[in-house]
Amino acid sequence: MDHLTAKVSCFARAYHYRNNPAHVFADNAAEALLGTEYDQIARSMSQGIGFFMPDFHGSAEEGLRLIVDRQLAPSVLGRSAFCEKALKNEKRIGCRQYVIFASGYDTFSIRNKDASLAVFELDLPEMLADKKTRIERAGLEASAVYVPCDLSEALWKDRLMESGFISGRKSFAGLLGISYYLSKGAFKSLLETLGGIMCEGSSICFDYPSTDGGRETRTNQALALGAGEQMKGQYAGAELENLLEECGFLVYEKLDHHEMTRRFFSDYNSCCPAHSMEAPKGVYYVHAVRKPGCAPGR
Repeated sequence: MDHLTAKVSCFARAYHYRNNPAHVFADNAAEALLGTEYDQIARSMSQGIGFFMPDFHGSAEEGLRLIVDRQLAPSVLGRSAFCEKALKNEKRIGCRQYVIFASGYDTFSIRNKDASLAVFELDLPEMLADKKTRIERAGLEASAVYVPCDLSEALWKDRLMESGFISGRKSFAGLLGISYYLSKGAFKSLLETLGGIMCEGSSICFDYPSTDGGRETRTNQALALGAGEQMKGQYAGAELENLLEECGFLVYEKLDHHEMTRRFFSDYNSCCPAHSMEAPKGVYYVHAVRKPGCAPGR
């Protein structure tokens, strides 16, 4: 398995950090994690400019910049910035466990300096094995507990509990990019299971595509299909809020692309107006809290 989707997301964070004086999301470990594949992905993306922008005329580097800024980076940077800002706030009010679902090449555990925060990364065994190899090869250190599992199977909960997760301890879970690839039934099952092991006041953070997705969403769907993956979940109106409530969560914050752009892209755009970005249209970002009165293990 090539983990192409995870690699492209990591590349988008690395390219953004390397090529800008200001950042929507500053990931200073992503490029080291990719190693020599950074340049390979850059070349591949440049050669694929016709797929992204059929009418483009310019140099390979100019094309790559446009691909990253207009297609690859906005969703990845925006959701990472949203999630880690929410985590920072939750830590201030007692969160001591951070669970990263489908962690891929996420670098939080490499960048994290807070020894009091337990970090659990859940992903397929081969994905986590590759990540550990890359961390060692790059001479990096990570503070995570790795939990090999398949999120489409219920056993992920047992693997997490066996790895030291404590249900009665306030927690934060990041489920970035997951809702796209799971059917609505599978995503609901995951949330129900998660709600059953998180105590009151714990929270989750995720992004999801609406039925009115924009061009970037459609392009990413095509990329995923080319990588052997299929985007399945799209939600309309209050459908997602109702699903959350059924699973024991209440929406604390929900941002559309206008508010995401204002909060997380404005400073970068002011500093780098020639390469401005905006959050993708048709994607929403949610921070939801475990409802009071719902004990874990219900």
